[in-house]
Amino acid sequence: MTRFRRSAYWIGIVMICVLPLMAAARRARAARPEGTFSGGRAFEDLKHIASFGPRPAGSKPLSDTRRWIVNQLEQMGYKVEEDLFQGETPFGSVTMINLRVIIPGTSPKVVMLAGHYDTARYEEFNFVGANDGGSSAAFLLEMARVLAHRKNKFTTWLVFFDGEEAMQKWSNTDSLYGSRHLAEKLTASGELGRIQAMILVDMIGDAKLDIYRDGNSTGWLTDIVFKTAKRLGYGKYFLDEAHGYVDDHMPFIDAGVSAVDIIDLDYGPRSADHPMGAYWHTAKDTVDKCSPLSLTIVGQVVLGTVEELEKSPRLK
Repeated sequence: MTRFRRSAYWIGIVMICVLPLMAAARRARAARPEGTFSGGRAFEDLKHIASFGPRPAGSKPLSDTRRWIVNQLEQMGYKVEEDLFQGETPFGSVTMINLRVIIPGTSPKVVMLAGHYDTARYEEFNFVGANDGGSSAAFLLEMARVLAHRKNKFTTWLVFFDGEEAMQKWSNTDSLYGSRHLAEKLTASGELGRIQAMILVDMIGDAKLDIYRDGNSTGWLTDIVFKTAKRLGYGKYFLDEAHGYVDDHMPFIDAGVSAVDIIDLDYGPRSADHPMGAYWHTAKDTVDKCSPLSLTIVGQVVLGTVEELEKSPRLK
């Protein structure tokens, strides 16, 4: 057998072996439900968002991030509402922009899924906020992909809050700019009453995921989240111990909306200097501290919670 014939022979053998595997892989991809939340895809979005660098409210990197997020959503076929407002901060008036995507359901009643996309402002170190700001925005982008292929009972709002972080020092007036603004705006327009449940996510990319009950959240909604986590086999990540968090859900809680905060505020080794963990609001909040698995777990729990809400007599 000549060298050419031998090469052709082995190429043929390889193709006979490989082509069925390639076809099987294509069938497996085709068989994967379109409505499956992919932590891997969300993690790619998280990495891209972190690559913009520090993204405090009013900054060019946040504007660039917002433009990219809007572009991703528009490529999915969504119309994105930009809710522009002026945040009165310790540094003066700052232009901030919430983003909202409305996904129609068979009912006009609303389930709102929300998170923030800005980062805290630090001059002394490079804070890219891979988890704190990046994970919630990435989660919402992947959820947008999932819900586009799902028959949704309730109308769904996906809301990206601007200005969650304090511009100088956390206080009632220097924090939660986007959520405070939107709650006031929806109250004034009469739309607030349509919201049956708000599910907020924050810092859910932590590779060492541990989510505690938030004592400030609505009890019955929190129960559904934690029961869903247990039913799906994720009970070890959703810990039945109450903490109290002040986050973007609070303006809605105060306005009478049922809301739950899914947050992992235990980020890195704790110490006297870092009671929330060594990675929280430090230069160490980087992509390598985050995990696709954590995003998958939270994504599946939130989807499971939405399914439970659709069956709940409380919301009929």
